[in-house]
Amino acid sequence: MSPLRVGIVGTGVISRAYLGHLDNHGRDGGLALTAVADLDPERAAKAAAGRPGVHVRTPEELYAADDVDVVLNLTIPAAHTEVAHAAIAAGKHVYNEKPLALDRAAGAEVLAAARTAGVRVGCAPDTVLGSGVQTARAAVAAGHIGRPVAATAFFTTPGHEVWHSDPEFYYRPGGGPLFDMGPYYLTALVHLLGPVTAVTGAASRPTDRRTIGSGPRAGHTFSVEVDTHVTGVLTHASGALTTLLMSFDTHAAHLPRIEVHGTGGSLSVPDPNGFDGPVALHAAGTGEWRQLPPTHGYRVAGRGTGLADLAAALAAGTAHRASGDLALHVLDTMQALLESAATGRRVEIRTECAVPDLVPGLVG
Repeated sequence: MSPLRVGIVGTGVISRAYLGHLDNHGRDGGLALTAVADLDPERAAKAAAGRPGVHVRTPEELYAADDVDVVLNLTIPAAHTEVAHAAIAAGKHVYNEKPLALDRAAGAEVLAAARTAGVRVGCAPDTVLGSGVQTARAAVAAGHIGRPVAATAFFTTPGHEVWHSDPEFYYRPGGGPLFDMGPYYLTALVHLLGPVTAVTGAASRPTDRRTIGSGPRAGHTFSVEVDTHVTGVLTHASGALTTLLMSFDTHAAHLPRIEVHGTGGSLSVPDPNGFDGPVALHAAGTGEWRQLPPTHGYRVAGRGTGLADLAAALAAGTAHRASGDLALHVLDTMQALLESAATGRRVEIRTECAVPDLVPGLVG
């Protein structure tokens, strides 16, 4: 198949990971980078440097370009929907960094616009397509833990200002531990246990200001506009219950990333912010954990694997796995958790999504 031609809008920190994957595995994965754009032209020029055939354009020029088939939207969360709508209006497919949008209504509008235009929407995270979560999912599907009944999911850190030189956007709408890291965990949980039907949540914001800890702006303080400690219980359509904790207020913890518990055993799932990692099974009655060999997922995976999966799906006429529908369901679940925290009531999830197909064996 001809490579899907990619134009990147937003060449900040996360673009480095995507650019590295495209450099090493782009054409093998059916992708060809042709253009980059950023509000800072110098930053865009740095991204294009040393990459033959990659043009520096304004965002408007990139949307209109004949050599761009899909817009890879790596802007900050507050700009995700604006860029997605511009790309769709130009007849381009779009692949967003997470989250899909700042709220479910805006996310639904992006998907509706794409359906009208006849283009596709993909969205990170694609880490769940690596051998870690896919091997764990295959083990659950094979019945190795019996019927799944519960899961735990924990993300704990003191906050991104410890290491990031420009961390303010993590503490504005679209950020916080839930919207920043929650998509990795919630997307993995949908793969493992199916969609969510209702949530009960609680949240807090222990401090209204944070201090940058590294880089040229170290010592600078800024305001916190979102809750930084979010916890809750998710009810899945399968009947399984997940206990979730997402925190920027935890300095140290001995908590698993994700564990899934069933009637016949327990499964330890690796960090969903990575593509691989050990999957361990504790079958009932064995008294020990046993590491499982990788069995499913993309072997050569990195940021952009979901975009390559979209390219392959377009060529085959099948559904892509890192889909807009899944991203909207995750967004709906996150928003519902915050609504539940604010009201003290259980909140029903409004959206539905199909569980993406399991990656068939080890691919690539």
